[in-house]
Amino acid sequence: MIEQVQNRQQIRHVVLFSSKDPANIEAIMDGLSILADIPSVSHFEVSRNRHEDRFSNEVDVVVYAEFEDAAALEAYRAHPIYQRCIEIVRPLREMRVAADF
Repeated sequence: MIEQVQNRQQIRHVVLFSSKDPANIEAIMDGLSILADIPSVSHFEVSRNRHEDRFSNEVDVVVYAEFEDAAALEAYRAHPIYQRCIEIVRPLREMRVAADF
């Protein structure tokens, strides 16, 4: 059974990153890890992709976060730590794809 989650207030935030250089993956993970200190995050994980998919392995790092509601997600994006993370990670990453559900 597929769960329909359109009426749920909680937001799950998933962001996928690829590194310009494999040597920078740890630095990307370190930069993303500071996001866990933003108070509006109710759950936060950053992990290296295990590269076990047979069809696609472009993603190097995955961020998974949960927020109580849209206001909490907006507070996260407006926080100074979020801007600092962008300054650290953007020069090192190739791709960034985000989804909120």
